[in-house]
Amino acid sequence: MGLLQEFKNFAVKGNMVDIAIGVIIGAAFQDVIDVIVKKIMLPPLSLLTDGVNFSNRKILLKDAYTKPDGTPVEEVAIGYGDLITVMIDFLIIAIVVFIVVKLMNSLRAKSEDEKNPTVETPKNIQLLARMNELLEEQNNILMKNNSKNS
Repeated sequence: MGLLQEFKNFAVKGNMVDIAIGVIIGAAFQDVIDVIVKKIMLPPLSLLTDGVNFSNRKILLKDAYTKPDGTPVEEVAIGYGDLITVMIDFLIIAIVVFIVVKLMNSLRAKSEDEKNPTVETPKNIQLLARMNELLEEQNNILMKNNSKNS
């Protein structure tokens, strides 16, 4: 019974829900990034590189051949082209993720700015801003009283 209660507390406290939401948002975010990379970033890059395909680049160490008994022997090669392709893909994805996160952070900062009249400030941010103002007023009063008493 203790393990069941512990699991219930874990699930109810929101940890499991937060994880599930994170996985769902992550999957949706992956789709957004895929479209941005494949449909927006790669076509101009392909146009600039004139369709160069690095994936088939390799250093051939030993040619493929057929043994006298008819069994084929595969070539031995270092496929550095796949590494170049993966690194380029990683760089493009990293740039896209950086731009998307930067945009989202700027939108969040704008929405949390209590002095921005174009965006309705959430109640909790308004309350924190008001508390900050009151604390500053209180500190100013205390500093004035301390300077008078000295």
